[in-house]
Amino acid sequence: MRLILVRHGQTPSNVEFLLDTAAPGPGLTALGEKQAAALPQTLADEEIDALYASTLTRARLTAAPLAAARGLDVQVREGIRELSAGDLEMLRGDTEEARVYLTTAFAWAAGDTALRMPGGESGAEALSRFDTVVAEAAASGAGSVAMVSHGAAIRVWTAARARNVEVSFATGHRLDNTDVVVLEGSPADGWTAVSWAGTPLDDAASGRESGPTGQPLGPAGEPPVPDQLAAGPNE
Repeated sequence: MRLILVRHGQTPSNVEFLLDTAAPGPGLTALGEKQAAALPQTLADEEIDALYASTLTRARLTAAPLAAARGLDVQVREGIRELSAGDLEMLRGDTEEARVYLTTAFAWAAGDTALRMPGGESGAEALSRFDTVVAEAAASGAGSVAMVSHGAAIRVWTAARARNVEVSFATGHRLDNTDVVVLEGSPADGWTAVSWAGTPLDDAASGRESGPTGQPLGPAGEPPVPDQLAAGPNE
């Protein structure tokens, strides 16, 4: 199966650089709506047999234009929602306290799945729920499936499950709003990442980001610094 993981469009919380993971979550900004509207063209060369979105509002709104363009129903699933921030919810992503969110999440990808987000889920729980939706899609017989999910969820699941994605790669590479990670494989045979943010995996490079869950971690897990602080709130 070809698995196309899409990060949702920009939200007001992304602009404010907040860890906003609770349901139902915010809608899209005007830019986020444009990003969602452009998604059918972005994926014009991809065959898509089934379309999934997380239960969070931003994911469903992002999936809607693609669903309309392809004549597909959006299958909404809790399992591909964002990694819960727990006690860190609504902290700014560039603070020392919020650094725990991404360092914990990427520790899960490195194998420490018993570790629990403060006040939130464990790595085993987070990866299992995402696995369940992927397994459902694979069992359907669909040859190519798109899933609109979230920055940290996509990066961590890909690092944990793709045989050719090291944790160091996922921590060091951004995932902008409506960026896409493409994988091929199956739950039984494993997964190989084909591209990251539109670039072949072996040549992927960082780009602009909105919000903390798509940001690279700095040296020794230093908290990310949002581009918005330097470029203004529309960046």
